[in-house]
Formats: sequence, C-alpha cells, structure tokens
Amino acid sequence: MKLWQKDGSVAEAVERFTTGRDREMDMLLAEHDVQGSLAHLAMLAQTGLVPAEEAELLRQHLLEIGEEIKAGRFVLEPGVEDVHSQVELLLTRRCGDAGKKIHTGRSRNDQVLTDLKLFFRQQIRELAAEVKVFFDLLQERSEAFKDVPLPGYTHFQVAMPSSFGLWLGAYAESLVEDLYTLHGAYRVVNRNPLGSAAGYGSSFPLDRDLTTELLGFDGPHVNAIAAQMSRGKTERVVAQALANIAATLGKFAYDGCLYLSQNFAFIAFPDELTTGSSIMPHKKNPDVLELVRAHCNRLLALPNDITLMTNNLPSGYHRDFQLLKEQIFPAFQTLRECLHMLHLMLSNMQVRRDILEDPRYRYLYTVEEVNRLVLEGLPFREAYKMVGRQVEDGSFTLRAPLPHTHLGSIGNLGTARIREEMEAVLGAFG
Repeated sequence: MKLWQKDGSVAEAVERFTTGRDREMDMLLAEHDVQGSLAHLAMLAQTGLVPAEEAELLRQHLLEIGEEIKAGRFVLEPGVEDVHSQVELLLTRRCGDAGKKIHTGRSRNDQVLTDLKLFFRQQIRELAAEVKVFFDLLQERSEAFKDVPLPGYTHFQVAMPSSFGLWLGAYAESLVEDLYTLHGAYRVVNRNPLGSAAGYGSSFPLDRDLTTELLGFDGPHVNAIAAQMSRGKTERVVAQALANIAATLGKFAYDGCLYLSQNFAFIAFPDELTTGSSIMPHKKNPDVLELVRAHCNRLLALPNDITLMTNNLPSGYHRDFQLLKEQIFPAFQTLRECLHMLHLMLSNMQVRRDILEDPRYRYLYTVEEVNRLVLEGLPFREAYKMVGRQVEDGSFTLRAPLPHTHLGSIGNLGTARIREEMEAVLGAFG
C-alpha cells in the first residue's frame, strides 16, 4: 500500500512505469529527508500540533534512522514506494501511532522539494570546494611555468607570443566566473519550501520561519505556489551552473589533446596516463582528456534536457518532475570525476621549453616589432605596413622581444588578484 492509496491496488505495469529509477535516486535523499523531518517535527512541537513527549520520542528515532543511513544500514524495503515512505514506516513501527503524526501539515510535494533543496545545497558546496582544489593546481602550475614560452593562436594560425603560465592562468580565472554562476544557483537553491504543502499552504498554524532557521536556509519561498513552481526551475538553474564548469573543463581537455599531438608537441604525459593502439606501437593516446571532453559535452546538454522536460508545464506539481532526478543527480558525480582526472593529468604534465626555436614561429613576434616602431615614434598604421612588407619579402628579422608588463599579460599574470576573486566567491557560499 502506498501513502497516497485510499484502497484497492495499482496495476503492476503502472507501478513499474511510474516508479522508474526513483527508488535508486531516492537513496541519495535519505539523510536529507531525516534532516527536513527533524525541522518539521520541531515546528510541530513548538506550535502544539504534536505533544512534546511524542515529539521527543519521534526526534530520538529520527536521529537513530539518520545514524543508520550514515552507516549504510538503511534500505528501501520491497513494496515501499520511496525513501519518504520508508522513513515514516520506520517511525510508525518504532513509535506506534505517534509516527503517523510526522506528516501533519506537510505534503509529499513540499517534503520532496525540501529534500532536493538540501541535497543540491550540499552537492553545490562540495563541488565548489573541489573546483577550488583544481583552481589551486592551475595557479600553482601557472606560476611554475610563467616564463616558459608558448605560441598563441587565433583561427588555428600562429598569432602572438604566450606562455604556459598565461594559458593555465586563464583556466583558473574562468573557474572563478563559473563559481559566480554556481553561487547564483546556490542562492536559488537555498530557500525553504517546507510548509507550502501541495502548493497551496495549510490550514494548520505552521511556523515556516522556524523551519527556515533550523534548516539554515537564507529565507523561505514566501508564496506557496511559487515554492512548488521552483521545482524544475531549480534543477534547470543548477544544471546551467554545472554546464558552465563543464564547458571550462572540456575546453581545457581539448587544448590538452591538441597540444599533445605530434603536430604541436607542446606537452607530454607519463606513459601510464596515456593508452596505446592495438596496431600502432608508437601511439600514446590522450584517452583521459578525450573522455573528459565527451563527459563535459554531455553536461552541456543537461540544461536543455531539463528545459524540454519542464518548459510547457503549468503551475502546480506534475509527475514529470520525477524524471529530473535521473538527469541531474549523476551530473554532480560526473563533474567531480572530471575534476579529479584533470587534476591527475595536470599534476603530471610535462612542458616543452624550446618550442619557439622552431622556424615556423618566426613571425610570432611581428606585433612586437610593430610596437617597437610605434614606441620609436612611427604612427601605428605606418609601422604595421612596414612590418607587413618585411614579412612579404622575407626580410623580417626579430630583434629582442619587448617586455609585457600590463596586468594579465605574459609578464604580469595577476595570479594573486585572481586568487582573491576566488576566495571572495567561495566565502559567499557560507
């Protein structure tokens, strides 16, 4: 029997189809369901909706269930629909009729939405911390290789002088921008829907500010309908933030594949971090980077998947939302795995220090020569034409490169400034 069943039975095919992977996904919400139930119970006790003695009994057993979840002893029994039903079933077994009071003033709609908010909040905080670990490595290696030259490209054509330090530092700063959007998602997530019930509030005198404080939310979803409308919207906003991080990681992985190829040969990795070929003995394939790139491309599709599943729904709850868990829950783990693998690859990346000795890069410094002529008093357009003619007739020769001193250039990476920005955005997560 399901919590929502009045009598009768549900056809097996219907039950199997409507449940899907929900039991599997729900296990990730178990600890958060207990957390939300503890706050709801404290509010019920304070408002007199549950007697103090019964509330204390329920509290002790909720804490006990929470410990069982942490220890891995919590399971969804056969025939139990979801984690929310399992927790209430355990409470009823252990506390008798008092256990049946835990759902007073609450719908499974606001219960699930609260669990989701708590889950996303935890996942976002953990992800932000792991992004910071990779950010730190990027900055460390950026400083270590800041004086190692690297050709810059536009349109896949040799362009201007760069450095490994500038290249790696760019990805560090990009992650700062990505965390701005992740923090924006965190702000959307960190609001309390508990007490909105099925989306229309309750005739019970619920204290929604109390549960907001107990659960550490920034504030409540004030309007009960708006609270339920956040289902789907929350997942979409979070998915976009994850996709932004994935875009940065995927681009870095693509650079790594490109720079490892023999036509570039800018970097190398130990043999144990590459794979071979079944027919070509010389091959050292960047499979890790290629798979990171592929995983990140899949994550880039996630916001669109969620949008297409939810954009034509009216207000109120719809069962369509159930499928969102299957889309977005695994995305956090995928993104963390990509961060871990890129950390491994970057930690062992070897860089080539004599790249610019190759004659194919002889025109890398044409802009330097234009700038030198301008500093000597020639108008820029005249200097540009002069160097252009030298390139065309083959007479261009490089004098000593000019120093790059402005903020964000190869001679002034601004590493500390970027680190300050990262520390500031991380601090905003609370």
